[in-house]
Order: sequence, then C-alpha cells, then structure tokens
Amino acid sequence: MMKSLMRVLLASALGLVLSFGVSAKEKVTVFAAASLTNALTDIGQNFDKEHGTETVFSFASSSTLARQIAQGAPAELFLSANQKWMDYLVENKAVDSSSRVTLLHNALVLIAPKDSAVKDVTISASWDLKAAVADSRLAVGDPDHVPAGRYAKESLENLNLWAQAEPLLARANNVRAALALVERGEAQLGIVYATDALVSKEVKTVAVFPESSHKAIAYPLALVNSKPSTAAKAFYDYLKTDAAKAVFVKYGFIIK
Repeated sequence: MMKSLMRVLLASALGLVLSFGVSAKEKVTVFAAASLTNALTDIGQNFDKEHGTETVFSFASSSTLARQIAQGAPAELFLSANQKWMDYLVENKAVDSSSRVTLLHNALVLIAPKDSAVKDVTISASWDLKAAVADSRLAVGDPDHVPAGRYAKESLENLNLWAQAEPLLARANNVRAALALVERGEAQLGIVYATDALVSKEVKTVAVFPESSHKAIAYPLALVNSKPSTAAKAFYDYLKTDAAKAVFVKYGFIIK
C-alpha cells in the first residue's frame, strides 16, 4: 500500500515538472560597440521583460568584435560603431548582408574632467592643442583599431592638428576606456562620442568636432546568421521600433 502511494506521489510530481517545466529562457547573443553599453543594456532588459528571453551582450571595440565574429564567435547580431568593420564582415561572408541597416548616428566631442579649468574650446587649425594638453595626455581610442580613434584622427588631420596630437595620445582599447582615463584625471583631455560624455558624471564636454571634419559616425546593424533564431530576429526587429529608438535618443544617439 505504501509503495503504491509513493508511486502515485512520484508520478504526480513528475507530471507537475513536465507541465510547468524548467525550460531555460531562449538566449540572444549580441556583439556591440562599447559606446552602446548603456542604451543597449536598457533596451535588452525591456525586450526580455516583453519576450521572456535572456539577451546577452558582449561590448568591446568594433574591430575586436568583428574579428571574433569572423573567427566563428557565437554572436547572433552585430552592431558596429562604423561601417568599415561591418564591411569587413560582409566581405568575409560572416554576416547576413541582406539584413544590414544603418541604425544610429553619433557626434565626436572633446571632454575634460568635470573640475578642470578648461572651458569652451574652439577647435580649428589655430588651436594650440599641445598647450591645452600641457604635461598630460589626450585620451582617445587607438586610431589603428578603434572606430572612435579613427574618427578622431581623421578630424584632427583635416583640421591640421594631427602633428601636434599624435605624440600626446593615450591610446585606449575602446572609447569607454578613453573616457575612463579622463574620468580618473589621468588625461587632461579626451576625444569620445557625445553619448559617452553624456552618461558620465565625471567629465564635461568642452567642444564638438565639426561634422565636416570626419565621416558620418554611423552604427550599422546586421544579423550574423542568414537563418536567425526566432528570438534573434525578434530582437533585430525590436531595435528598429519606436520604443528602442526612444532609449537610444535618451542616451544621445541620433536617429536619421
């Protein structure tokens, strides 16, 4: 009798497990430029609440992420901080080129520590950059690899300031690392995106680089697989909704 009762109880327990399940949430793996950290984290949380998914982000320099994807890293979506590294993946047939869209734009700014005596700066060929940096450094994403650094170099070259700037650079692995150098006072000035300056309480924007001095700062998005998972395609579509755009705008990104 006792054994029969135990079998009934076990069967009931098994039925409950099968009915309610312990199935893992469907994951979405997104590789994205470091400058998107705050906005995408918020968007991912909103998406997961609506869809019962688990969105996982890997934030780093676009160049680092693109190389990882080309080598087979398990990303499902890629959001780059410039067109070059998306071009690289398209050329290597590592993303679904038909899904490629330009999602966002940004601006390039000069920042200083919040308590710095540096105020509004007019960036032109006559600007004495060396005197402004003094005995410190100019923090920037490494121009050899990091999109923000490439934009910075292009702008400084077009403004005839690169010869002054190059020996003074503190080259960072990504734009957020350049921001951190200025936040900690390890660099007197830094060049980052407007969105990075906006999220930091430790820095202030002292100048905006002329748009005409560099290529448009564009963020292309693409699915990595031509046959994406249902969750990956849903997140791809969600990034283009008004709800997601509102979050991007909140963090200073430009929607065109």
